[in-house]
Amino acid sequence: MIGIVVSRADSASVHIGEHLRDLVEWEEVTDDTRPDGAGGGRYYRRAGFELREFDDLHIYLDDPAEAFSETPDFVAVVSRHSGETGPLLTAHFTGNFGPADYGGEPGRFARACPNAQRAVVSALRDHAPDGYEVGIEATHHGPTEMDVPSMFVELGSGEAEWKDSEGARAVAAAVLDIDGVDPDSDRQLVGFGGGHYAPRFERILRETDWSVGHIAADWQLKAMGDPDENRDVLRRAFDASAADVALVDGDRENLADVLDDEGYRVVSETWVRETAGVPLERVHDLESTLVRIEDGLRFGSDIDAADYDVISLPDPLLAEAQGIDIDAALDAVAETTVAYQTVESGTRARGRAAVAGDSYDELVARLCEILRAKYDSVERDDGRVVASMTAFDPEAAKRRGVPEGPAFGKLSAGQEIEVDDEVISPAEVSKERIVDFSV
Repeated sequence: MIGIVVSRADSASVHIGEHLRDLVEWEEVTDDTRPDGAGGGRYYRRAGFELREFDDLHIYLDDPAEAFSETPDFVAVVSRHSGETGPLLTAHFTGNFGPADYGGEPGRFARACPNAQRAVVSALRDHAPDGYEVGIEATHHGPTEMDVPSMFVELGSGEAEWKDSEGARAVAAAVLDIDGVDPDSDRQLVGFGGGHYAPRFERILRETDWSVGHIAADWQLKAMGDPDENRDVLRRAFDASAADVALVDGDRENLADVLDDEGYRVVSETWVRETAGVPLERVHDLESTLVRIEDGLRFGSDIDAADYDVISLPDPLLAEAQGIDIDAALDAVAETTVAYQTVESGTRARGRAAVAGDSYDELVARLCEILRAKYDSVERDDGRVVASMTAFDPEAAKRRGVPEGPAFGKLSAGQEIEVDDEVISPAEVSKERIVDFSV
């Protein structure tokens, strides 16, 4: 069950609550065990949801989850967003990396629900009215003492938007869309650095299958102070995110060193993107067997193969194929391997690879096919690929008195030329070139 919190001290929260009740049918129930202003009195219930109202501003509530008739899977607090950002639908988690200026306790965090936030942000994009942006924010304000995962889902960024029925209805519809969504997934990370509206981490949500828990923007890291002296705060952020992976935006070597020392994996955005859709156990195995993603590991189409062997790629043959058609050569490697090493920021395959079954033979065959675009003959036999072609021979041309320059170019392109009233054909100044590749 998802618990929905509406604060009567927040006009946008009340407005969203009205649209929640209008969009679907609810059972109206009375709770005489709690004061009306503390979530008791009249409340609303339907399959998968329970909606309770509170008099206090939501950021100062101690633990609204305890007001619900059963323990929620997570709590969604519908709220206003204030800022100079124009029409905006957003979601974020609550907590304080530094002092608690707006509710909660310093250095503490409410339990995040990263997978649910990922789902609600996607739903906000689906329902956003024209003119509204959709995003996420870094962790800020209270409450911090929540017994269940929670998030704020907000309508912003000023009075006009708080009164906007289309915006309020969009937030309400997005919350209803996440019925049945789990609060967590097996791919969650904690974010550090960047601006308050966290564009890098919003991009992670939008473009990968990773979810993002608590985020410490630049201003929160400054408020927190020296990472080495605030290890307890950092540990709480990871615990409250159910994560052990960190993505650090910007050059923060001291922070990264502390996180690494605490046992958290500090990764790059490339790592996050490359691991999307790849079983994390397989990621660990292949990074241990080949190289780390940051050092060039890339995953192939056979990533789900039950077993694999590690082989050396046919680097000279591969280099020749990549020189002829880089895209086709990389496709050949990616489509016939479990994983493979790359160089030059992942743009060229070279080194070792993990392959399943007879995929290596298929790889060599595809590389040979690429070579046929350049060579007259390409044959594979007994661990070798032999490619041959008839090519322009500059030395032979010189012996025939052909001057260097345009005449060389014409002969190389297969055109006859005339030198001192003598016609010279390309065949007369060509020789066979044979290249032998071990495979």
